[in-house]
Amino acid sequence: MRFEISKVLDAIEGRVCTDPSLARAVLDLAEIIRYQDIDGGRPASLLRLGMVIDALSRELEEDSVQVYAIVHRALLSDADLTSNERMVVRRWADDGLVEVLDNPGDRMLEVADLLGLPVLSRVRFDGLRGRFPWLVERPGRVVAPVPGAGGPVFIAHVGGGHVPVAGKRSPTEAKLLARQWRCPESGCALFGSGGGGGAFADLAGGADRSPAAQPPPSLRNGVPTCPRHGARLGDAGPRPRTEVLAVRVGGLVRRRFVLSEEQPVVAGRAPEQEGGIMLGQWLNDEARRWISRGHVRFELRVGEVIVTDVSTNGSGIRPAGSMAEADRIALTPQQSRVLGENDMIELYPGVQIGRAEELPTGAPFTPTSVMAEAPTMAMRLPRP
Repeated sequence: MRFEISKVLDAIEGRVCTDPSLARAVLDLAEIIRYQDIDGGRPASLLRLGMVIDALSRELEEDSVQVYAIVHRALLSDADLTSNERMVVRRWADDGLVEVLDNPGDRMLEVADLLGLPVLSRVRFDGLRGRFPWLVERPGRVVAPVPGAGGPVFIAHVGGGHVPVAGKRSPTEAKLLARQWRCPESGCALFGSGGGGGAFADLAGGADRSPAAQPPPSLRNGVPTCPRHGARLGDAGPRPRTEVLAVRVGGLVRRRFVLSEEQPVVAGRAPEQEGGIMLGQWLNDEARRWISRGHVRFELRVGEVIVTDVSTNGSGIRPAGSMAEADRIALTPQQSRVLGENDMIELYPGVQIGRAEELPTGAPFTPTSVMAEAPTMAMRLPRP
């Protein structure tokens, strides 16, 4: 069972990030892991984060959703967690996948405000409505994970019971995310030149962190500040431009990814290139035979997405998302084309990639669960 729990924690790890382009909701990890009523288990369990992430996938009808987690530093040594869970949270902290704060306070709401994200919490935040007017104007952006048949469901504190899509970002966000920031503290996992400075510093994914994935700074008296160290951040120059693209297979949005000016991204059945987008796990046998290991390459140049077919069999462009065969524009091997604002590239019928907002889900949805490897005795879900 211990090995199974390790596998599910690895799967959950792939769904936590501080990338402002990929996060779909923000939460306080110390709160989520203590929702004992959703599984009837021990006082604190990191597996509950996976259950809430699965519920978010069901609500948004999208696979591979990621969450922005705020972590109180005390959680790194919380005796209610197992030693393995504490080690995992420390690794996330060292890799810059979560924000670790001595006093999280209202940082969760600040991130939600800057990025336009919904908040997953049972807290009402009544005392913070003056600073964050949207708590009054759009109270449905705070939704509470509660027990449901087969896992958690979401209930808005006021209004409807669904997780809202990302709202309008704060005007301040554009200015903050247009720049790269550097923390003067050595080894800062969020705003350093490399990865974290903890026990896993030599393995920290932050060492290869893209400047485009840097989280939003905290604002203290209008000054960009590191939320972890409380230090004033230095301006390190413009942040690379980005575009968020999404993969849709069989009418389902399976994952999002960020394309930046820094390096191209290859998508295909099983790309060999670092950072490649692997599609093979979602393809049927015929699609696997047609789609090359590396099928298309995306580049971002002067704000335009350039797509190049690097396959054996070719691809097609669907202008404005039209599925009419007469509108399809063939893209032959080694041919390049600018991907229009509403265009998508089709690698094989039913396998498309385009800008995330232009690829809505259009089929019955069964999410890929991060809890698939969880031992059944670790989860006692309420009966319908």
